[in-house]
Amino acid sequence: MKNFFNIFFQVLISTSVACLCAVTVIILYTNAQLPTVNILEEIQLQVPLKIYTADGKLIGEYGEKRRTPIAIKDVPETLKNAILATEDRRFYDHNGVDLRGLARATVHLLASGTKAQGASTITMQVARNFFLTRKKTFGRKLNEVLLAIKIEKELTKDQILELYLNKIYFGKRAYGVQAAAQVYYGTTVDKLSLAQIAMIAGLPQAPSAINPINNPDAATKRRSHVLKRMLHYGFINEADYEHAIIEPIETRYHGRVVDIDAPHVAEQARKELVEKFGPDVYTSGFIAYTSVDSRLQTIANHAVQEGLLEYDKRHGYRGPLAQLSKDQSGQIPLSEWAVQLKAYPKTAFTMPAAVMSMNENSVKALLANKQQITISFDSMRWAAKQLSHTRVDMPPQSPKDVVEVGDVIYVEPGINHWMFSQLPDAESALVAMHPKNGAILALIGGFDFNLSHFNRATQATRQPGSNFKPFIYAAALEHGFTAASIINDAPVVYRDNNVDEAWRPQNDTRRFYGPTRLRIGLTKSRNLVSIRLLQTLGIGRALKIIERFGFERRNLPRSLSLALGTAAASPLDICTGYAAFANGGYKVKPFIVQRVVDSQDKVVYEADPATACSECQQLNEQEISPFVEEENALDQLVKESSANLPAKRIISPQTAYIMTSILQDAIQTGTGKAARALNRADLAGKTGTTNNQMDAWYTGYNQSLVASVWVGYDEPRSVQEYGSQAALPIWMKFMGPALQGVPETKPVQPRGLVTVRIDPASGLLARPGQANAIFEIFRQDTVPSHAGARYHERHPITPSGGSGETLF
Repeated sequence: MKNFFNIFFQVLISTSVACLCAVTVIILYTNAQLPTVNILEEIQLQVPLKIYTADGKLIGEYGEKRRTPIAIKDVPETLKNAILATEDRRFYDHNGVDLRGLARATVHLLASGTKAQGASTITMQVARNFFLTRKKTFGRKLNEVLLAIKIEKELTKDQILELYLNKIYFGKRAYGVQAAAQVYYGTTVDKLSLAQIAMIAGLPQAPSAINPINNPDAATKRRSHVLKRMLHYGFINEADYEHAIIEPIETRYHGRVVDIDAPHVAEQARKELVEKFGPDVYTSGFIAYTSVDSRLQTIANHAVQEGLLEYDKRHGYRGPLAQLSKDQSGQIPLSEWAVQLKAYPKTAFTMPAAVMSMNENSVKALLANKQQITISFDSMRWAAKQLSHTRVDMPPQSPKDVVEVGDVIYVEPGINHWMFSQLPDAESALVAMHPKNGAILALIGGFDFNLSHFNRATQATRQPGSNFKPFIYAAALEHGFTAASIINDAPVVYRDNNVDEAWRPQNDTRRFYGPTRLRIGLTKSRNLVSIRLLQTLGIGRALKIIERFGFERRNLPRSLSLALGTAAASPLDICTGYAAFANGGYKVKPFIVQRVVDSQDKVVYEADPATACSECQQLNEQEISPFVEEENALDQLVKESSANLPAKRIISPQTAYIMTSILQDAIQTGTGKAARALNRADLAGKTGTTNNQMDAWYTGYNQSLVASVWVGYDEPRSVQEYGSQAALPIWMKFMGPALQGVPETKPVQPRGLVTVRIDPASGLLARPGQANAIFEIFRQDTVPSHAGARYHERHPITPSGGSGETLF
């Protein structure tokens, strides 16, 4: 018997030693296969791309995972305690492995045959989330233990806890506690209540199954568990517990919140960043700063939305969107109606409503949030029924002439009142840039991004109509014409060998005005003057100059219709072209991404635009830049450095100066005279209306800001208004506030120009003492002779040949 026990103990000891050796070998081998953990010190979390305005206002966030990293020092103690009480009470006491927890889990496994929760420490969870899969196996658990020990040797406890709080998943695509606070409560962690903190702290166990949006009951039970543990461990007192335990579950999904509404800007920047950095830009924590100014963007938003709503109301009421029914008892089912109203889009300026009742002076309506509002009849007087696209009925005399009970309508919130409205059918775009370097300062791609993501400011190419004429005139000035050159405003017939019907263009007034100076031809937007000017200049010569403004040859028709703006151009194209008039003749390239920094705040990209300025280019003694270098609020938005390349000159400073003078006259006496209401003498601009009023334009500028506005329909049809009626009011709504506080600037007249008195009828030098003589600006080499000199002596330019054109 004694020998049996000796043998048994020898076998037991031998087996134990063998098992110990085997375990040691396994641990050593497994440990050798594990990744190094020192990379955690410089770990790159997957952080979404964020896009800001130039002045630091968030306008967009892109990425599948919502994560906002937060330093451990900025995490409230209550939140830390809630996490520790729930996930790892002895976190600050163990070395990465909680032996008591492991022992408890082992006993549970042996007793029940099932794996228990709660054995993983926070450090082990960090190991799993950064290095391992979530598949539950004994091998993975061993790896967790070994990695946790290694992590504890490399990092401090606070570093480990910070990694956990930023890495862990909290449901609804929220990764990290800061993102969880934003998703569930629309706030930051430092503003959460105790009950909200407990709710978030309980989510890591099963973030999809027990979050308060998907399962409020389970979330409430989990919150109670967290609060009880916090009370048990002394992190909160009884009063705190009693107050938090009864706090109602008030949570909903909060989408990404932006500071400034600029979705078309953000989307444009996103596209450029993906092209530049690839798809990793969505997860690398990049922060991009655009050139857009938040103040100007806000002004542009209001200008486009208000202007389109006003335009739409001028063309009558198209009727309700739908008709909601009462219940069987004839009562209005408020809850049911409110649910149905949520199916209709809400915009920044308008929201859907359902008519509940009316009297002679007002309408009572229901909003989607069940709020009941009153709409005054005064706000409905515009709502004459639209009989067709070109005709409206008589003005309404009472609300019943406009709406019926159950009608789904749109309303606009006012100051202490609500106004009757409708969603515009037409669209608009606005783009504003600094003419000095092409920095886009504001961009609106349509009435509302949620209704249409199409960016009409950059993607829509439409005919600019008369808005294009300044480029024809600039080409003529470059080739020796003057603002006083005479062109006959008389009927023309254009015959194309490939088309049977002749083209007989007319002025919009259906009148002809005879011999006309170029200045008058442009300020009054005379079509026949532009056509004859282009014919005399020659299409080939004109195209060579026009292309310098940035227009692509394939979008420029090689025919006289070019004089009427039949080219294809976007508002951004037109705005960029006009910038050359504003900056003294330089070509600037528009840009919207100004600077990009990575997650370590290192600059990975910075725009270096070519700049039009006197410091950037040595000018010869015969010319000085007409660009005035005076500091103002808009010029301060343009970052200039000695490293900036000089912009390329595309027209002479003399041509730019004369064009600005003519376009200033277009505001003072021409088609844009409504802009005189802005009371600024430094504004220049031009209207544009295409054939049959399919598109309405206005582009204007001073030396610090150039802006272009387009109004039209996505599916082309007549807007029934001229550019001065549809587009100019929007431009004024933008330009007026944008230039508020900005002093007027007057271009310096470049060398090589002279001002002389001329005969307004002939464009030649005035006779001594001539009573009706006027002043005109000329290049020194194009000053006209005395009265009686023949026109062709001053303008020895012949029409370009071989174009197939015939003029009569």
